Amino acid sequence: MPKGTALVTGASSGIGADLARICAAEGFDPILVARDAGRLKELAATLSQAHGVKPAVVPADLSDPAAPGAVFEAVGRAPVDLLINNAGFGLRGAYAETDWAVEARMIQVNITALAHLTKLFLPGMLRRGSGRILNVGSTAGFVPGPYMAVYYASKAFVQSFSESLSNEVKGSGVTVTLLCPGPTHTEFKARAGMQNTLLFRGPAMASDDVAREGFRAMMAGKRMHIAGLRNRWMIRLTGLAPRPMVADIVRRLNT
Repeated sequence: MPKGTALVTGASSGIGADLARICAAEGFDPILVARDAGRLKELAATLSQAHGVKPAVVPADLSDPAAPGAVFEAVGRAPVDLLINNAGFGLRGAYAETDWAVEARMIQVNITALAHLTKLFLPGMLRRGSGRILNVGSTAGFVPGPYMAVYYASKAFVQSFSESLSNEVKGSGVTVTLLCPGPTHTEFKARAGMQNTLLFRGPAMASDDVAREGFRAMMAGKRMHIAGLRNRWMIRLTGLAPRPMVADIVRRLNT
C-alpha cells in the first residue's frame, strides 16, 4: 500500500528528480511537476517499474503566475502528503546589466510559485492534521550575493518564509522544513552561467546526497537542514564575519 502522495516541483532533473526517486523508493506515489513533459514521463515510467508506485505527471511552467493554481486543480481532491517545493533557477551578472525579464521569471519561480503552492496545499494538510513541506532554499540565503543579487535575495525569502511557517504550524501535525544546499552538481550551474566561477571550481555535492539529507530532514520534521558538513561549517563561520566582508568574499566566488 502506498504511504501517500508526494508532489515534487522541478522534478525533471537534479535534486528534484532525486527527491522524486527517494519518495518513490519510500512508497509514496510521486506527482512530478516541471516544464519538460518528456523528461517527466521518462522518470515516471522508471519509478513505476522500479518501485511499483503510481506516478502522475503534471507539466507546468512555474514562471507563469497561473501555473500553481493549474497544478492544484490537476491534483484534484487527492490529498498531498508531502509537498516538495524544489523548482528554482539562478542568473549570474551585474544587476545593472542583467535581463529584467529573466529576473522577473526567477522571482516568480523561486518566490511566488513556492509561496502560492504552499498557500494552496497547506490548508488541506492542516485540516487532516498531517503533512510535510520541504522548501529547497540555499546556503545563498544566509549571505549577500553580489553578481547574483536577485537569486541570493530569493533564497533569503525562502529561508525566512519557511522558518516562519515552521513556527506557525507547530503542534498541528504538519511540519515545514528548509533544505539549504551549497554548490551541487546539477544543471543549475550551466543555466545560471556559473560553470567557471570560483564557487563551482571548489568542492560540490552530488545531487542525490543532497536529496537524501533533505528527505531525512523532512521526515524527521526538522525546521532547517544545511546539506553537507562542509557547508554547515562555512555558514557558521560566515555568521562570525562582518557582512561587508562576507559580501566581498561572495563577490569573488561569483566572478
